[in-house]
Amino acid sequence: MKINGNAIKPGNIIEHQAGLWVCVKAAHVKPGKGGAFAQVELKNLIDGRKLNERFRSDDKVERVRLDQKDFTYLYDGGETLVFMDQATYEQTELNKEFVGDQALYLQEGMQVSIEFHEERPIGLTLPEQVVLEVMETESTVKGQTASSSYKPATASNGMRIMIPPYMGTGERILVSTETGEYLRRAD
Repeated sequence: MKINGNAIKPGNIIEHQAGLWVCVKAAHVKPGKGGAFAQVELKNLIDGRKLNERFRSDDKVERVRLDQKDFTYLYDGGETLVFMDQATYEQTELNKEFVGDQALYLQEGMQVSIEFHEERPIGLTLPEQVVLEVMETESTVKGQTASSSYKPATASNGMRIMIPPYMGTGERILVSTETGEYLRRAD
């Protein structure tokens, strides 16, 4: 679907310079001399490069729609991670490099959403939070619980995380998949 260059808004995905880009910021500028334009900051969905472009109202850009499908994470296949489509039960493999740091949070049976463009995966969305177990942490110093300080711990996925001083080994905690921070004790 073609749209005017000045109609680009943050969150829109466009095809530009033979790549897929998401609009991060858009500012509409009306200089004293000349025509108005949109100053747009774009981020490449494939390699993460950033680009600043000017689009005038008569510029046409191709707006892209992505297909989202629900998948279940099955297992780690070495260089790849294996997911199963919940609708068709077909398995899809994604490279660990493509998934990146998000692979730390994957747990067998976890429901994820994968975005596709023309049958090619370009994005993975995890649940907002995951339950992890504290595997190792320092012992609490008497009197330290009154302060708001946190202590380092190692979670069941091998990640280092800061937890409240009153928590110990074996406790289950909720961790944000966006920031990697401790949220609260799991129920």
